[in-house]
Amino acid sequence: MTIERRFARAEFSLTRSYPVAVERVWGAFAEEQQKLAWWGGEDSIEPGEWTFDFRIGGRDIAEHKFHNGPVSRYEATYTDIVEHNRIVTTYDMWIDGAHMSTSVASLEFEPSPEGTQFTHTEHGVFFDQFWADGHNREQGTRGLLDALASYLQ
Repeated sequence: MTIERRFARAEFSLTRSYPVAVERVWGAFAEEQQKLAWWGGEDSIEPGEWTFDFRIGGRDIAEHKFHNGPVSRYEATYTDIVEHNRIVTTYDMWIDGAHMSTSVASLEFEPSPEGTQFTHTEHGVFFDQFWADGHNREQGTRGLLDALASYLQ
């Protein structure tokens, strides 16, 4: 099978207001047990490899198999962390072993009168058969932020 070699760029920014203090939202990303409680913990997936190393230069890995579907693999490197302020990562995604994308994501945590204003901004490059998946990545990130909201309640 010949794969057509092409790629596409996609970017998006999502902002959420969470009615809890910045420290609480921050902890959901910075503490392994908290992140495990909301990150990809849906009933529709079987968890696989998990690595959590929250520090500049540290790497996270989250692999999941969708029931009756593909294996998704996320590998991230933390490039910048300012406590209670921002997290920047570069990350790669694979689907069934095929390199799907490379992205840079910035996560911003700002105190607000209601609690925390959180902004996720992402710039990605999608490869070959996945070239049109930018919209799906945004939808997937929306789902993660919804899971975070449920966890924080």
